[in-house]
Amino acid sequence: MGKDLRRALVITLYSLHITHYTMKQKFNVIKSTCIPVAIDNCNTDLIIPARYLASTTRDPKFFGDAFMHDLRYDADGKPIAGFVMNQPEFSEAPHEGCHEIIVGGQNWGSGSSREHAAWAIAGYGIRVVISSSFADIHRNNLLNCFVLPVVVSREFQQELFDSIAKNPQTIVTVDVPNQTVTNEATGHSEKFEINSYKKHCLVNALDDIDYLLSVQDKTEAFEKTAKKW
Repeated sequence: MGKDLRRALVITLYSLHITHYTMKQKFNVIKSTCIPVAIDNCNTDLIIPARYLASTTRDPKFFGDAFMHDLRYDADGKPIAGFVMNQPEFSEAPHEGCHEIIVGGQNWGSGSSREHAAWAIAGYGIRVVISSSFADIHRNNLLNCFVLPVVVSREFQQELFDSIAKNPQTIVTVDVPNQTVTNEATGHSEKFEINSYKKHCLVNALDDIDYLLSVQDKTEAFEKTAKKW
């Protein structure tokens, strides 16, 4: 493929791709209060109901408003008081230092592979989801939407739920460079794993196309020296 054609293709893909995402932010250290969603096997149909999948918009607010919609609202559109996101302690919309982290039940994001579920989480303003396990496809979708999935032990997960139940203002610190998550209420920390490529992308606010563009010169230099088949 010629250089000019390849460049045009990459730019075209980039212009289509970037509209799927909320504003990209570099990941460093995130300190925030949390929303506890203690639902095991919280599937993607709960995260975003199927009727929203037909929409052609890529507006983050549209998908953010649909996040957990059928758990948040009844058939008449009235808030369901018993759901955690409607409780006064957790109803404030995410912003820096406030509710940027979800602590979820085990097997978060099971069910269908719809990427709209990750769009909804990102569109709502969540930057980190902590769970003891994730459905693989959903985990990758989150990373592609600049939401960090953090896997912790069941014991640490329960400790976070307990701390938040005792004090909804509990701060959790997620240190991406050092790959640690800390419950500031107890001082306990755990390490978490992340693919080195995705870590590089999150720390530098690069999506996959951004990354390809960032190494374009190296790719073209390699092609000049590579064996011709």
